[in-house]
Amino acid sequence: MRRGLALLVALTAGLAVPPLAAQQPSAPQADTSLRRSQERLLEIRRERERLQREMERLRGRVHSLSSELRIFERQVETTGRIVTELDLQVAATGSQIEGTTADLVVAEDALAEKRAILHHRLTEISKRGPLFAAQVLLAAESFGDLLSRYKYLYLISRQDRQLVASVERLRDRVADQRRGLLILRTALARRRDERAEENRRYRELEQQRERSLRESEREAQRTEQRLAQLARDEARLNEIISAFERRRRAAEAAPGAVAAPARIRTSDLGQLDWPVNGEILYRFGREQLPNNTTIRWNGIGIAVATGTPVRAIAAGTVRVAQPLGTYGPSVVLDHGGGFYSVYGFLSEIGVRRDQAVQTGQAIGRSGGANSDQGPHIHFEIRGQGGVALDPITWLRRRR
Repeated sequence: MRRGLALLVALTAGLAVPPLAAQQPSAPQADTSLRRSQERLLEIRRERERLQREMERLRGRVHSLSSELRIFERQVETTGRIVTELDLQVAATGSQIEGTTADLVVAEDALAEKRAILHHRLTEISKRGPLFAAQVLLAAESFGDLLSRYKYLYLISRQDRQLVASVERLRDRVADQRRGLLILRTALARRRDERAEENRRYRELEQQRERSLRESEREAQRTEQRLAQLARDEARLNEIISAFERRRRAAEAAPGAVAAPARIRTSDLGQLDWPVNGEILYRFGREQLPNNTTIRWNGIGIAVATGTPVRAIAAGTVRVAQPLGTYGPSVVLDHGGGFYSVYGFLSEIGVRRDQAVQTGQAIGRSGGANSDQGPHIHFEIRGQGGVALDPITWLRRRR
């Protein structure tokens, strides 16, 4: 009997199953770093989307390669940060896979061991037959022996149930770890694909940045050439108006000459009608361009659809009705008293030289579609001596 109890104690010790919670690994530090990396990645991607919207906004307005280049630089930087975060996530996910794989191997070994013990127990039970418990109890020599035998059988059955439950728990744990491992491997493959895509995007942005840099340099050269041509055209226009002024003054100085009536006076400040109705693209005076060059406008640019009738702001005589270099097809009206109005970037001229026009009469149609500012007209007012005046102070205030 003592040998039987000793065997029972040994079997009980051999069947002891460690608590499942103790076999589960604690939350690895990689989980925390991975979550933080995913949060940083989300913030960086939001920043890149904002930069892309800013790029589209710039492209919808007057083209500015210098601003576009700065945004390209920032996009390259954010894409590089995204790649770095993805590298961290790949490393963290790889660590998780290694830890989960190690836990899975341990769980599978434990499951195989418990299954072997369970198989051995089932074999023993099968060999002894279904009446083994009754035979053990009937063989008792005394009531105390009967109780000992009953306790022995109870402990054996309890240990067998614990063994079956342990096998089931280990089986479920192995299945869960296999599913988790599959999820981690899928996530790792997805992050590697994202990293490859971001690397491709990084290379494309680098190439676009190089192209934009080269285009920016070419644009700077074109701007310098355009400014030089504009300065020459402005000098030509100034010379034309100065020549008219010299002839006007000479005619007025002749004996018995009568000065032509002035159709524009200082009392007209803020009272003249607009040549066209549209948004002001640029204003009178100096303006710094995006490439850090400075241009001086002697008039204003008014955005208007191509083909819109352009009207005289006051009665006068046509002095110029021809293309004027970068101003394109232009009309210059002489309003008398040394006042002139200039209408540039026309698509069509509707008057001829020396023709008299009335206030509000159409003198042509707007153009400028191929200019940097898009469809618009350029409008100037010149005072005595050909001095450029701010048209906004002369035109009627808008409500």
